[in-house]
Amino acid sequence: MALETWAFGFPKLGEKREYKKLLESFWAGKISEEELLQGIDQLEQTRLKLYAEYTDSIPVGEMNLYDFMLDHALMFGLIPERFKNYKGLDLYYRMARGRRALEMTKWFNTNYHYLVPEIENLEEEIKLVENKPLRAFNKAVEWGFPKERLRPVIIGPYTLLKLSKSLQKEENGSEMPVYTMKKIEDAQTLEKLLEKFIPVYKQLLKELEEAGVKRVQIEEPALVLNLTEDEIKIIEKLYEELTKDLKELEVYLITYYEGIDTPYFERITALPVKGIGLDFVSSSRNLQNIISKGFPKDKKLIAGVINGRNVWKTDIKKLAEVINQLKEIVGEENLILSNAQPLFHLPITVEVENELPEGLKERLAFAKERLQELKLLKEFLEGKEEAIEKAEKLEKLLNTSFGENKSVQERIKNLKEEDFIRKPEYKERDKKQRKTLKLPLYPTTTIGSFPQTPEIRKMRVKYRKGEISEQEYKEFIQEKIKEAIQIQEEIGLDVFVHGEFERSDMVEYFAILLDGIATTKHGWVISYGSRVYRPPIIYGDVSRPKPMTVEWITYAQSLTDKPVKGMLTGPVTILNWSYAREDIPKREIAYQIALALLDEVLDLERNGIKIIQIDEPAFREAVPIKKEEWAEYFDWAIKAFRLSNAKVKPETQIHTHMCYSEFNDIIEYIYEMDFDVISIEASRSKGEIISAFENFKKKGQEGEEEIKWDRQIGIGVYDIHSPAIPTKEEMRQIMERVKRVLPKELLWVNPDCGLKTRKWEEVIPALKNMVEMARELREED
Repeated sequence: MALETWAFGFPKLGEKREYKKLLESFWAGKISEEELLQGIDQLEQTRLKLYAEYTDSIPVGEMNLYDFMLDHALMFGLIPERFKNYKGLDLYYRMARGRRALEMTKWFNTNYHYLVPEIENLEEEIKLVENKPLRAFNKAVEWGFPKERLRPVIIGPYTLLKLSKSLQKEENGSEMPVYTMKKIEDAQTLEKLLEKFIPVYKQLLKELEEAGVKRVQIEEPALVLNLTEDEIKIIEKLYEELTKDLKELEVYLITYYEGIDTPYFERITALPVKGIGLDFVSSSRNLQNIISKGFPKDKKLIAGVINGRNVWKTDIKKLAEVINQLKEIVGEENLILSNAQPLFHLPITVEVENELPEGLKERLAFAKERLQELKLLKEFLEGKEEAIEKAEKLEKLLNTSFGENKSVQERIKNLKEEDFIRKPEYKERDKKQRKTLKLPLYPTTTIGSFPQTPEIRKMRVKYRKGEISEQEYKEFIQEKIKEAIQIQEEIGLDVFVHGEFERSDMVEYFAILLDGIATTKHGWVISYGSRVYRPPIIYGDVSRPKPMTVEWITYAQSLTDKPVKGMLTGPVTILNWSYAREDIPKREIAYQIALALLDEVLDLERNGIKIIQIDEPAFREAVPIKKEEWAEYFDWAIKAFRLSNAKVKPETQIHTHMCYSEFNDIIEYIYEMDFDVISIEASRSKGEIISAFENFKKKGQEGEEEIKWDRQIGIGVYDIHSPAIPTKEEMRQIMERVKRVLPKELLWVNPDCGLKTRKWEEVIPALKNMVEMARELREED
């Protein structure tokens, strides 16, 4: 019996970013709803044809109009009261990007942002409003895809609820209680809610079965989290109920991003489903478990063996050894080969990349190439001569060294413990900085970027194509910086930024200027909605050949007496928003990047820049899924950030920025980064995120009192992911929530994130409201 291949999560973007263009054209009123949907259907057909060409089974139902979690929320009627008056795509996009849109946060430990479903009423009945997987299945059949090869894809109920939030009353001792959306943490609430979801999931599955569907893929990545005994019992009961009335429909449960907890491996793999999908790439945990504990003989194993999160080609010969191990345990007839994680973390194809460093392209595989690798792996295992020849050539290529820099390696070897420690301590630095900067109460600033207008993007393209000279481009950027400084003067901000008009992306910009990192021309990946970025590829040792930002920042500072922040992307974020090399530890890569940034920081300081912001939005995102691995990660991540700025003067104020992250469980680690100011998102979470800082307590040294949160915090009161202009009252509400729990002397006021995706006509009035609100608070205090 031939081995079967599956794949899932292929990017929806399109080779020419058709998805982005369709959404943004619809939002701008340039195309109709019908044209939008027709364009999406064309993209979907292209995706399904690729699956059909390279794999044996075709997933349907993955395509969406913004976010798959939003699709599931609407499918089950999870519509907050504030959106109940809207219908159709108006409802859909208001929940995604309108005023008071759903909260957005990172999908597990990836850079994809999902919209967090809200459950406002725990007693409310859950209904199947629309069976979207069935609709996708029927469309695929109409387009001529064989019914027997199709498998609808659904996010499982456990994952859906674990990643949702419920409305909870916050006991604050006042007559006016505060209600906030909080994660569903306790097992009792989770079980109660799952009991409501079981009937609608059963209805969904039954309708699929009646339509002739033979297989369904239920994705439960939350099963790789650290589970409790209570949660395992809930999961067992859930799947017993979901599958007991099915006659012909085969349910396949897929997990990814990590391995199953060892104590619960046998119970998860024993769930009453036809097959279990396990990730054999993210860690060795699943392989170790299956070798030591075995696998049920009556189940299929969907073996996730092809990397869906990194771009280095698979060593087919080496992987075949793992496959043969699995064959012995589960039997060849019960083995299905697949990618380990969704492929939407990869660009579509490397075929079109013709400007990479010599020798790099042949080492890379993007999403389309991953499908090809699955086919090659299958043919290699079947003993086909051509596949064997390809695998042998690949093995030789991948075992040759690439991108080494001895001087960088030597610099890493010479690092000492004091290189990671900034002196003096924060309290002393704070006194000096307040004296130097003389900022008012509630200082106002922005996160860094200003709108990247079509004019700016066109000039950047012209410069890259050689249609304008370097001097012409430089003069253009300087003019934009000058305009931005004037606008900030008029608005009345306290700390300025230069606008980042020279930067296409906060990581890509630095990747272009650093040695050892490559950038692509067409390697786009979706971050959220229609927002795309091109992750760089770290292929060798990293160094800084010359200053990267000094010219632009110092020019901006020359135009104003207000402090202008130097803007850098931090080492952890550059690492985690790039595709990293796999031949050395991440710790070493992070230190290489940190040393390059340190050179830049010291150059900025020497040129009179008094505030330097080192953004680390990926600091939380990259935290390992398993808590037992946190200590090692945070050790190097904290040290990398510290290394990037430890040698600056006490008077130089170091900022960092983190957006759309859950902080409560990592707040002690964040504190250890030893920054002076952190700016955070607070608008979509309505200030809930501040509870992490409110509850922070750190043991003092022997004989000293506990340390409460004492660092300055920039409160993100303006949701930059929505075109809606926030009112002073909306922003003030967030600040009032924060003021109740943190000293006013610690508080800054700023937007949630950078403003590059917004328009000036949205930004200027929003910032004016923000500054006026801060001034009113200042006058009252």
